[in-house]
Amino acid sequence: MKETLRYLAGIAGPSGYGSNSTAEEVTEDFSSFLPSQLTAIVTGATSGIGAETARVLAKRGVRIVIPARDLRRAGEVKEAIQKESPEAEIILLETDLSCLTSVKRFCADFLSLGLPLNILMTFFVNRNAVRENGRNGSQYRHPRKNNKCYFCDSRLGQEFIILQSNAQSKELQWHSSICSIKVGKHIACEGNGKTVKDSLFFIASKLLKSTSQGASTTCHVALSPQMEGVTGRYFADCNESNCSNLANDESEAQNLFKRTCALIYKRLGQPSTDVSSFVNIET
Repeated sequence: MKETLRYLAGIAGPSGYGSNSTAEEVTEDFSSFLPSQLTAIVTGATSGIGAETARVLAKRGVRIVIPARDLRRAGEVKEAIQKESPEAEIILLETDLSCLTSVKRFCADFLSLGLPLNILMTFFVNRNAVRENGRNGSQYRHPRKNNKCYFCDSRLGQEFIILQSNAQSKELQWHSSICSIKVGKHIACEGNGKTVKDSLFFIASKLLKSTSQGASTTCHVALSPQMEGVTGRYFADCNESNCSNLANDESEAQNLFKRTCALIYKRLGQPSTDVSSFVNIET
């Protein structure tokens, strides 16, 4: 109840920011603290909170890479960002996040650019939870596919920040959210980068928050000097928050991590020493 009242009132937390803070406000003073140009991959950046996040990060001097299925829409976002910030560097790469083969190709294309990967922001797309045939021949439900595809993105082998944002109202998305938190926590335990989780509930993001307010937490965690050395944490309204006991279960996180590895290798037709125990996993 206390947290709900704090949220509704917009009361600032320990970070100095709260639910009413905008992405521009929380990053206004960070530019002078940033190292040489950072590179961020921002999925879901063709609209909504993803587009606002890309805009604000670019304004603060971050190089933005946008994976997009619709390059026309991505081009419009790029044009709008560069109109406001002429010096912004925006790279567009065609990618279909519902297809692991496409995600793998994106990873190869990105690595060929020879750029560092400092920040990976994964914004879920709000789709109906219906079963469809993917281009790689597998069947999936849209909320489920996000965990595997974004995970595939996140295994590029470099140290970086992983930011995941949920804005789904479907009950099924709760399970996907738990999976994302667990995988993020396990990657943090492996020491492969700094991972944080920002949960933006549907009603809050659509009715009580503007787009810029909705993007504030991910932008804050991505650029704030206060986040140096922080990993495997969960943030809401620009402040650290608590996960459920289920999401904090380390053994379950490790098991999910292995199962995710097995599924990805299986779908891509690649050998893996971990696959044999999980070849009968139902997707």
